Amino acid sequence: MTETEIERYRALLLSRLEEIEDADALGRDGQDVVMLDQQAIGRLSRQDALMNQSMAKAQKARRKAETTRLRAALGRLEDGEFGYCVDCGEEISPKRLELDPATPKCISCAQG
Repeated sequence: MTETEIERYRALLLSRLEEIEDADALGRDGQDVVMLDQQAIGRLSRQDALMNQSMAKAQKARRKAETTRLRAALGRLEDGEFGYCVDCGEEISPKRLELDPATPKCISCAQG
């Protein structure tokens, strides 16, 4: 892999990390504690608020998992192991890396 390709993948990974951090900042309000004051809101409104809070927390967990994958890919870049399958050591297809630069496995190992 050339230095230009490595820098392009680094930029892609960093860009995706930034997008996730921005989305996480927007989702913080939805994770706040839901007030269960009977006088303030009705039962259905409370249920909606609790469901929205649950979905916001699930989205945060997904963003955290994706952040971990992206940081691991950046680590592989720094170690000179980026673009190689973590299981078999074979080179990962450039098309696969374009689709998901954080992918740690070649298509054969990912399917098996």
